[in-house]
Amino acid sequence: MGLFMILFTLIGGITLSAQSSINGTFSRKAGTIETTFLTFLTGTMFLTIFILFLGSGNLLGILEAPKWQLSAAFLGTIYLLLTVMAVPQIGVIATSIAGIAGQLVIRVIIDHFGWFNSLVIELDIKRIFALLFMFISLYFIYKGNKRTNDNTIV
Repeated sequence: MGLFMILFTLIGGITLSAQSSINGTFSRKAGTIETTFLTFLTGTMFLTIFILFLGSGNLLGILEAPKWQLSAAFLGTIYLLLTVMAVPQIGVIATSIAGIAGQLVIRVIIDHFGWFNSLVIELDIKRIFALLFMFISLYFIYKGNKRTNDNTIV
């Protein structure tokens, strides 16, 4: 089952990058907030259908969840909005790497302190180097994109 989860996650990453690219282009015509709204409206419609026909959980469990856990929905909306804003400006790959770098930074902090009842994994030199290399790759990708854009403008 673990192999299928890796495959599913890879497919999820592919769809996320395709969505970012399409939303970035679409936002030039419809607007950033409007594009983000359409994405969540469409997602709400699809998920409503899935819940009606395939749901097996307890939708009313939302009312019993601690309020801080509900913040995840707000954070997901902010992530998508910022991604839609960034793609037309810096490109899909730079946006993706910046998003991943941001995720890694906060995840290292969450691991180190064990926030949200997560496993405590102390920050060590290997993790620091991993973050450093991620930011170096972001720098080179961004500079490469900028050079390509400069060449096409001239």
